[in-house]
Amino acid sequence: MPRAIWRGAITFGLVTIPVELLSATVTNDLTFHLLDSQDMSRVHNKRVNESTDEEVPWERIVKGRELEDGRWVTLTDEDFSAANVKATRTIDVLGAVCADEIAVEHFETPYFLAPEQVGAKAYALLREALRRAGRVAVGQIVIRSRQRLCALVPQGDALVLEILRYAHELRDTSGIELPTDDLSALGVTDAEITLAGQLVAAIATDWEPSRYRDSYRDDLLALIARKAEGESVAPATETSAPTAAQIIDIVDLLKQSIEETRREHASGA
Repeated sequence: MPRAIWRGAITFGLVTIPVELLSATVTNDLTFHLLDSQDMSRVHNKRVNESTDEEVPWERIVKGRELEDGRWVTLTDEDFSAANVKATRTIDVLGAVCADEIAVEHFETPYFLAPEQVGAKAYALLREALRRAGRVAVGQIVIRSRQRLCALVPQGDALVLEILRYAHELRDTSGIELPTDDLSALGVTDAEITLAGQLVAAIATDWEPSRYRDSYRDDLLALIARKAEGESVAPATETSAPTAAQIIDIVDLLKQSIEETRREHASGA
């Protein structure tokens, strides 16, 4: 069971639902240490006082902000809460929007919201009301001294809190060369659109997350195991991206792709 990283309440109209926030993700990144190649000793990052060049222990580390006149103001965890107790202890629901109205680039990090026992009924009511309306609740929450936009999304028995990126945190596509939606100007024909649609239909499938694996991570672990056994590893052969000259007949490529996909499905691949 993951440890709660935040405790507070959802405020929904006049309703208050006490909840705790728990991580919904697991980090399986491979970790590597920096080593000195001469003797394989670890190389550490140190917190060094820039005035004395001495290492500073964690218990002496504080957070501070520099003022324009050069003075520093230090802040404790209690100070961050004291600035706005309500903001640091509540998820304020600001509205309910259609789930498909939030563009995918706004979603950042998922968390589970779990109710305290006294709030179980109100939690279930909010979850079901959102589910039946096909909407998600948009609100704000303060995590680690920063106010974040969030969405409460009904998923199974849970309300998932998705951290959202604010609009100012996203770039637009200006400056990026993208094909316009004027397909005729690009020379796209109805026949090509039909073939592309057939390819999409051929690869259509249900969403099953367990079907997908991090194959690069698996291959990297296998390579590490081989090197640990003393096996030498040959350098990788570089592959280059296809050039424009190699992409000759998109209709022919689409047809080949459709046939290949059908053969794979027929063979159970």
